[in-house]
Amino acid sequence: MDRKSDSDTFFKMEKINKFYQMGEEQAHILKDVDLDIKEGEYLSVLGPSGSGKSTLMNIVGCLDVATSGQYTLHGHSVEELTEAELARLRSEEIGFIFQNSQLLPRLTAQMNVELPLIYAGIGPKERRRRARELLERVGLSDRMGHYPNQLSGGQQQRVAIALALAGNPTLLLADEPTGALDQKTGKQVMALFQALNDEGRTIIMITHDMNIASYAHRTVHIIDGVLTEGGGTNDA
Repeated sequence: MDRKSDSDTFFKMEKINKFYQMGEEQAHILKDVDLDIKEGEYLSVLGPSGSGKSTLMNIVGCLDVATSGQYTLHGHSVEELTEAELARLRSEEIGFIFQNSQLLPRLTAQMNVELPLIYAGIGPKERRRRARELLERVGLSDRMGHYPNQLSGGQQQRVAIALALAGNPTLLLADEPTGALDQKTGKQVMALFQALNDEGRTIIMITHDMNIASYAHRTVHIIDGVLTEGGGTNDA
């Protein structure tokens, strides 16, 4: 993956449009989206159901491509990449955290975190060390051998965060990360996101919850596929 953009911007979208064919008509999902992000920034994308935020997340995460526009991520012009290069970009640059932890039920917490390291060709000793270190980092040193059904919702989400960090990504992309959690557990997970951002991790969080969005240092709003700047900062 050697094709790079001339821009040194960490993340930049310019005039991103996304259309989906629905029968004889085209649905215009994203409309001229412009978005710049600096390295180390903590951004929330706030919008209601059907606003286009999931489509935006898929394009940000290189799971989908825009119909038109330019997207540059960490020096890579995404629209110029092949499928294999996109897969490599996802693996090396992006850590995904979803509303439901999406852990494999037949694997322990440690084995779930080791899985992407196996795919990356990391040897058994090193991947075990990394997985244990990451689970300790998210406060689960005493739950490494537990299976997902033996963990609380908050603990499962912490395993998912450790899993997202396994490849040492430059960008953490979180989609409704507290949507399935109670308020107290949600606050604990958000405190962990804040600690990760304090370490210099770039975070983009997709949410419909204004209270959750306020944890980020910058908020943009998306409604009917149109993205606008909004919100303030939360230094708590």
